[in-house]
Amino acid sequence: MTDPLALVAPGAMGAALGARLVAHGVPVLTALEGRSASSQARAEAAGLRAVATGELMQARWFLSVVPPAQAMPLARAFAGWCQGVARPPVFVDLNAINPDTAAQVQAVIEAAGARFVDGCILGFPPKGDAPGPTIYVSDDAAELATLLETHGLQARTLRGGVGAASALKMAYAGINKGVALLGAAMALAAQRHDAGEALRAALGQTHPALLAQLDHGLPDLLPKARRWAPEMEEIAAFIGPDRPEAAIYTALAAHCRALADDLDGAGEAAAVLRAFPASGVR
Repeated sequence: MTDPLALVAPGAMGAALGARLVAHGVPVLTALEGRSASSQARAEAAGLRAVATGELMQARWFLSVVPPAQAMPLARAFAGWCQGVARPPVFVDLNAINPDTAAQVQAVIEAAGARFVDGCILGFPPKGDAPGPTIYVSDDAAELATLLETHGLQARTLRGGVGAASALKMAYAGINKGVALLGAAMALAAQRHDAGEALRAALGQTHPALLAQLDHGLPDLLPKARRWAPEMEEIAAFIGPDRPEAAIYTALAAHCRALADDLDGAGEAAAVLRAFPASGVR
């Protein structure tokens, strides 16, 4: 029988990864005490087995898949759970954090007597028969990559040690999510100056692939905007505080929060971005 794997606080990505592993015969443990009703529902639908936090230490691998702001709190909680455990699970950080943050998480985990693996997730949650995202882990975790590959997920090892996978995630997200957020900013600015339809027509003529990407990306980013804000700040830190381009991502973090506040309030910007694929902003 395959050794159990632990995964707590299952959001959309974590629950989807857990469901795929369970469907391919991997027991996935989770702890739901104090979690929201939506987290509990996702875990149940995914087939995850709810246990007390102490029982999570029976797992071979512990996957950390949480929003960036929760990466360190979860690491500290895990360190506490390690007390008195002879062989704690290997802690695999798959979060959107910069290499310096990953090193800080590593220090917490290793001080607790556990092994740390740096990793990242690129792509969307697995759904149906789609292959899902690719999980990258440092090359000292080839055993984990093989486990994931043989149980329904795509995985790759990455040379470079701790920080390489986190750097890959930062660079990838900076481009992928950065394009969506810049597109949202320009769509909204064009709408404010009655140039929305002209912008859409111009993109369709000269950059049809980008237009198709924005058609999907602009409405899709709205419920994610608040969660993306700390990730943009992680990207700014990854670039470096002395680099002028870091200010781009600091500003995008503020842009994310403004979009999230609009979605929770008047919804004027949200209405523009939702309408973008259907008929162009007006």
